[in-house]
Amino acid sequence: MEARTYHTPVLLQEVLFYLLTARNGFYVDGTLGGGGHAEAILRQLESSGKLMGIDLDDDALAAAGKQLARDSDRVLLVKENFRNIKFVLSQNGVMSVQGILLDLGVSSFQLDEPAKGFSFQADEPLDMRMDRRQELDARHIVNRYDEQALVDLLWTYGEEKHSRRIAKAIVRQRAEEPIETTGALAVLIERTVGKQFLNKSLARVFQAIRIEVNNEMENLRQALSDCVDVLQPGGRLVVISYHSLEDRMVKYAFRAASALSIPSGNKIIPDTPLKPVLKMLTRKPVTASEREREINPRSRSAKLRAAEKV
Repeated sequence: MEARTYHTPVLLQEVLFYLLTARNGFYVDGTLGGGGHAEAILRQLESSGKLMGIDLDDDALAAAGKQLARDSDRVLLVKENFRNIKFVLSQNGVMSVQGILLDLGVSSFQLDEPAKGFSFQADEPLDMRMDRRQELDARHIVNRYDEQALVDLLWTYGEEKHSRRIAKAIVRQRAEEPIETTGALAVLIERTVGKQFLNKSLARVFQAIRIEVNNEMENLRQALSDCVDVLQPGGRLVVISYHSLEDRMVKYAFRAASALSIPSGNKIIPDTPLKPVLKMLTRKPVTASEREREINPRSRSAKLRAAEKV
């Protein structure tokens, strides 16, 4: 499969509009995937403009490398978690950047690649690791977490109203035999909630487990903080989220940074002037047009927020 068939970039024109402020700047795609957004960004830059792409997925990095090959002298691809963006930049001698894009959630790479276990639409081993080097996977969570831990997980990260029933069913089933595949888990959920609620419950349960496996909310919290630190004045941070937990975290982080804040390391003393760190560019999230929703179903739940360093 060719690299460009893996991923249709979501909200592409909106990303370019909010992200790009200098055609000779240094930009970071912190969630590279197949390189669709990165390629479009590079097309808008002058020959002196550069881009760093960060991803944990070896297949994504390989495919993006092929897709961006003609610009290899202006591109640096790094295998790392985007939460470590400040470290990655410093390791490569970059102290500040003009813009950062974070396209959150599961990429088409994870969903379409067999044996990664992200999708409930195929029968694959329960895995869901974005970083194959880590030990914790979906199989361990489903088969080893106690019932209350499962309830808390499904409710907190999936906002699943049937969390108690599903957790109880998981514990009952695994007492007979381990739950090894996405298909087996999907069948269990169907038996528990019925067909009326099946699709929403499947999406919520798989989302919750995936977030736990990959520590996604903590990664995002750390990344948002570090992204603000490494942006140049006038530089922009653009974030695309796909579920309410992510969107709320981004919204509150942007709001907090655009309010009065205390400079890092500064002691609070009377009459100390305080100023915002960010200026919000999107008071409400930007969503996909009807046409894009029809062409690219992944865009239906996408919400874009953008802010500028002051």
